[in-house]
This record gives sequence, structure tokens and C-alpha cells, in this order.
Amino acid sequence: MELQVLLLRRIFFFFLLTILQQSSSARILTISKPDRHDYAASARWLVSQNSWGVLSTLSVDHEGAPFGNVVSFSDGLPEKGSGIPYFYLTALDPTARNALKDQRASLAISESPVGTCKRDPMNPTCSKLTLTGKLLILDEGSEEAEVAKKALFTKHPEMIDWPEDHDFRFFKLEIIDIFLINWYGGAKPITVDEYLHAKSIKVVSFL
Repeated sequence: MELQVLLLRRIFFFFLLTILQQSSSARILTISKPDRHDYAASARWLVSQNSWGVLSTLSVDHEGAPFGNVVSFSDGLPEKGSGIPYFYLTALDPTARNALKDQRASLAISESPVGTCKRDPMNPTCSKLTLTGKLLILDEGSEEAEVAKKALFTKHPEMIDWPEDHDFRFFKLEIIDIFLINWYGGAKPITVDEYLHAKSIKVVSFL
């Protein structure tokens, strides 16, 4: 009997430890999805709640052909997001090399990874956003580079230990155009100014 109790305790402990390990990188939504008619808030919500997207640049290796790459990003500290995506990139990767030659870029993200949309990602009710603009490298030691560092290392703590000899640098996407679909009826009208000055969005917290 005692052996069975001991075994059950070990199984429970292992199960609990597994949950905690999986939860260490899990995200909890602190706010509900904004009203779909508030386009600026919807776009900002998507950016704040996501941690990765597809960043597309113009390939220097393939005569300017579009090159999409999965990248991690952050727009700021929890509850202090600016809506501006920041990235931690290395020139060993094509994305950074492309941007250093041609700054034109776009970032595409979906509601699907957030977990609030259970339908196909292409369904119009599953929000999607593409931010188009210029992928700019930030000056080392600048105030904005420090903002980017705090934003990225808070949301992606693994980045802290990435190899120093890979020469990672901080980048931002200077937004020029916004393409948002969050319901039927095509792209929603939203200006960059409306997006950047949308009401404050509380971002995800971490377990």
C-alpha cells in the first residue's frame, strides 16, 4: 500500500513538473479582443498579443525576389507597447542582410497563434495584419535601442543568451502602410497615425 502511495506521489510530482515547464513560456491574455469596428485597437491588439510573424524583405541573393522569414518580435514592455515592432537580427541570416541593402519590408501576423480564433487562418473573422515599411537598424547605445532591448528580452528571454559572435543587432519596422482584415468586407481603413495613437493596449503577461 505504501509503495502504491509513493508511486502515485511520484507520478503526480512528475505531472506537475511537466505542466510548470510547459507553462514557463506560455502566454496569458490579459484583455479580450477589441470591438472589431475599432480598427486601430484591433491592429494594436494583434501586435501586442503576438510574439512572432513572417518578416518579408527583398532578397539580395535572388535578384530582389520576396523572401519571407519567421521572426520573433516585440512592440514594448507589458502594458507599454508602442505598436512599433522591434527585432533582434543577425547579418548571418538573409533577412538582416537584405534589409541592409534594401530597407523595404513587411511583417505579417495572424490571430491564429494567439488562440482566440479556432477557424482557418484565411477566414476573414480570423484577424490578420500586414505592416509595410522600412526595416531599420538601430544605432548601438541609442535610447531606442535600449527600448528595443528591454522589449525583446522581456518577451523573449532566450535571446539574452544568443551567441555574441553572431553580431545580433536591434532593428525596427518603420511603418508606412497598414493592411488589416478582421471581418468580412475586405481590408479595413486605418492610417499609421490612427494606429500609433490608438488607446493603450494591455499586452500579455507571462507565467
